[in-house]
Amino acid sequence: MSGRESPEAPRGAREAAARALAKLAAARTRLVLERPFLGALVLHLPLVPSAACRTVATDGRGFHFNPAFVARLDFGETQFVLAHEALHCALLHFDRARHRVRRRWDRACDYAVNQLLVDDGMRAPAGVLRDPRLRGLAAEEIYPLLDDAYQERPLDEHWFGAAVGHPPPAAGVGGAHAAAPVAPSLLDAHRDDFDEVRARAPFVTPAPALEGTLAAQWRERLAGAGIEAAAAGRLGTVFRRVLDSLAQPRLPWRALLARFLMTLAREDYSFQRPSRREGDAILPGLASGETNLAVALDTSGSIGARDFDAFVGEIDALTGQIRARVTLLACDDALASGAPWRFEPWERLALPPGLAGGGGTRFTPVFEWLDAEAVRPDALLYFTDALGEFPERAPAYPVLWLVKGNAPIPWGERVQLNSP
Repeated sequence: MSGRESPEAPRGAREAAARALAKLAAARTRLVLERPFLGALVLHLPLVPSAACRTVATDGRGFHFNPAFVARLDFGETQFVLAHEALHCALLHFDRARHRVRRRWDRACDYAVNQLLVDDGMRAPAGVLRDPRLRGLAAEEIYPLLDDAYQERPLDEHWFGAAVGHPPPAAGVGGAHAAAPVAPSLLDAHRDDFDEVRARAPFVTPAPALEGTLAAQWRERLAGAGIEAAAAGRLGTVFRRVLDSLAQPRLPWRALLARFLMTLAREDYSFQRPSRREGDAILPGLASGETNLAVALDTSGSIGARDFDAFVGEIDALTGQIRARVTLLACDDALASGAPWRFEPWERLALPPGLAGGGGTRFTPVFEWLDAEAVRPDALLYFTDALGEFPERAPAYPVLWLVKGNAPIPWGERVQLNSP
């Protein structure tokens, strides 16, 4: 051939794209019938063949795919990748990245989505990012747990922000649509861990209003899909929990800690008998008292000094507001030497000098010490990674576990410290 392209090449590419489209359309139809919640979300993503795509991708407006990659998937895996991209959009992963490093954020989002789909009974293609230990955590909670030195990448590509300023693919579901223009340099930057939101190609102009509109659309789609599936009795336990958690605002741990401590403040009406000098009538009056707060630090070695400083500093800022007397304890597999340390409401709460640990992790010594005390605490705050030996039974006073990591707790109230 004298430099001319064979007519068989584009014809072969068109046929491969048509076969992939038919396969995706059939998988999408099966999703609508078998998993109506996921199926309803997938229907909002037109199918877009794209030679620029390595596997599959979404920009929040379409499902972009490489026909050769789709051809290698079996039917169950095809359903999985469709649902995977739809969940990225429905969970607003394109809107929640904020200040985070894009590559690590992409990995965190994939860990969260893949575990949800596997827990729902779907079959994942080989090579997806998944760790059962991260089950139940949101992408924001998974993000700080990931190691940037570990060179792994999601199976799919996240083109969030790439098509801002361009119209979405043509309306209609199931047909071939032309992909929105995406600069090759932008895709290369994305794959090299560069934040494309901050360094777009010249013709791709930021449009926050458009992104906000897209996020609002996906919120409505998620709510609608959940309501319809629940009304039909076809909303599974996994996604019911997801929708329940999204219905409640995710507050930073500092706000949750403040709310917990404010409930302990002893500012209430009292009907106790007054002194005789005040007469015989018993009238309600505003009583105020001090709160006895126990604070325990897990010094087994998995939590650093910077974390301790941030935690103790936050408690110090709050305890003055509720007039709390603090008993500070430190423990690995036994109470630290010199513990406890006591602080009056007017004293600054600070870590004792030379605080060290590094042994195993047992929480029992703290509770045993508190049980032996004559004065029961109004509450215990325990700062830990929750990887240790718990007492068999919960105490009579409330316990708030502030957990750095993703380990569960057997009882008490849990606050996740990895949230921003």
